[in-house]
Amino acid sequence: MVLQKKPAGAVVWGYGEAGVNVTVSLSKDGKVIMKKMAQVKEHSETWKVVLAPMDHGGPYSVMAEQHSREEPKNLTLRDIYFGDVWLCSGQSNMEMTVSQIINASVELSKAPLYPYVRVFAASLIQSEVELQDLAKIDLEWSIPTAENLGHGSFSYFSAVCWLFGRHLYETLRYPVGLVESSWGGTCIEAWSSGRALQECGLTAEGSYPAPAPAMPSVLWDAMIHPLLNMSLTGVIWYQGESNAFTNTDLYNCTFPALIADWRRAFHAGSDGQTQPLFPFGFVQLSTFRRQRRDDRFPRLRWHQTADYGYAPNKRMPNTFMAVALDLCDEHSPYGSIHPRDKQNVAYRLHLGARAVAYGEKGLVFQGPYPTKVVVDGARALVNVTYGQELLLLLMHDRVFEVCCSRRAQEPCQWVPAPMVSASSHTVTLSSPGCRAAVSRLRYAWADWPCEYRMCPLYNKHLLPAPPFVIDSLH
Repeated sequence: MVLQKKPAGAVVWGYGEAGVNVTVSLSKDGKVIMKKMAQVKEHSETWKVVLAPMDHGGPYSVMAEQHSREEPKNLTLRDIYFGDVWLCSGQSNMEMTVSQIINASVELSKAPLYPYVRVFAASLIQSEVELQDLAKIDLEWSIPTAENLGHGSFSYFSAVCWLFGRHLYETLRYPVGLVESSWGGTCIEAWSSGRALQECGLTAEGSYPAPAPAMPSVLWDAMIHPLLNMSLTGVIWYQGESNAFTNTDLYNCTFPALIADWRRAFHAGSDGQTQPLFPFGFVQLSTFRRQRRDDRFPRLRWHQTADYGYAPNKRMPNTFMAVALDLCDEHSPYGSIHPRDKQNVAYRLHLGARAVAYGEKGLVFQGPYPTKVVVDGARALVNVTYGQELLLLLMHDRVFEVCCSRRAQEPCQWVPAPMVSASSHTVTLSSPGCRAAVSRLRYAWADWPCEYRMCPLYNKHLLPAPPFVIDSLH
């Protein structure tokens, strides 16, 4: 397995006979280099130690000895490395395994090249009370093989999680531990504690219509709460499709609340070893239906950013986002809601981790975002200025839209604003459909705004401009 390296101390815990002392020893090459003692708690019959912070590397072994007159016991774990541990959670796009993605056979064949990226997958279990431990495990800590990375569809191991970890390993060159705890078709309420739900005015009672576990908190209870003792570096999250149909307009509360609550809980559960503001990365929703006219997916994408359009932001500090709305896959055998290009998702996500979690200076990890919008009413033009140099892939007639209304209260009439010209940082739109003032502007506000890797605007690093809506143009 991989245990969290310094500056955190790794937490090791287990069960024992109430009141009895347990000694935990860390050894390398047969020499004991650290010993810690803990007493087994009466009520929970568990013990917990925090190891001194360790540099990356290994292999080590950890032995736990119970000093009981009746029943002395010991247990040894071997082949342990210290490195960075990441938790991967969410619904089916996180659950999709390496065997389901494009170039699956090539990706699976590379598994043996990464013996220091270790993988672990929790089983799909729900509970109505917070569990102390995982009720079941799908994949014990393992060295990656083609078999355990591509065990079957929507089983283990997560392609996004694996490819993200692999990219991190290529950058960091030290061990990475990946813990997968995800379940397809689930809404955010199931992954949220009662505390987090209360912050958004949701009660723990009442279920949400979905085929998967849908009762509030049942996956927090069974699949997240048991992991809180673990020291970790950060979390990546790919979820939201179910919330495009359930409590959509609460997601700008429920998602930031989940992040803040997980941070509090993992910090406390690890005796302060996991950072209180640990990095949290997420994937903005990709696409579902080409012809869809409703705006469920665009609204959810916007709410994933707490209505800022980008991450990190004031309501979501120390977060990072991979934009995926240009990775559509109409002919995916798993349904178009499950695009098979997870390589670009993981690549974009790892850029965010390098910048936000690892502080890599000067690394561009976001696509271009507007810094200024000027309406030229006399010439019926709108100039949109971006903070990065633009790579213009195509001129598009419908991807930008403006809202024409004379008064703030009037319902919006969204009309296409065709792109008429572009320079290095500015796109000029025509707004001839607007006889009234242009009051709002939006970009890529559709379930399926463009073809595969062919949205109009990218930066030179081929990161797509994220969707946005700007509500007050003067």
